[in-house]
Amino acid sequence: LVKLVQFGGGSVQAGGSLRLSCTASGYTFRRNCMGWFRQAPGKEREGVAAIYGGGGVTYYADSVKGRFTISLDNAKNTVYLQMNSLKPEDTATYYCAADSRLLGSCVVDWARALYYNYWGQGTQVTVSS
Repeated sequence: LVKLVQFGGGSVQAGGSLRLSCTASGYTFRRNCMGWFRQAPGKEREGVAAIYGGGGVTYYADSVKGRFTISLDNAKNTVYLQMNSLKPEDTATYYCAADSRLLGSCVVDWARALYYNYWGQGTQVTVSS
């Protein structure tokens, strides 16, 4: 049974930082793509960042580039999302996700939720101005 368990999140003022983590059980992502998504009320789920487990290549949405960093620790089966310089518009529920396909890299449209078949439980991030 594959399970993704998220930790982190919370409330912070604009300009602050938070770190999210996502630990996988029953699954290793050495040749898979792992992603972080977010969903604000009334909005669609959007891809924030992704990382390929086989080589650590990273992908970012333009809205977070330069502020967020995705990383992974294969030994701990854990992927992280370090979020710096947070803005009120980053407020959302954040989800980690895993693509179970064995790939050579993340797909070009890695930000589409339909490619991911395992999801974490979600964690709230609230940024106040």
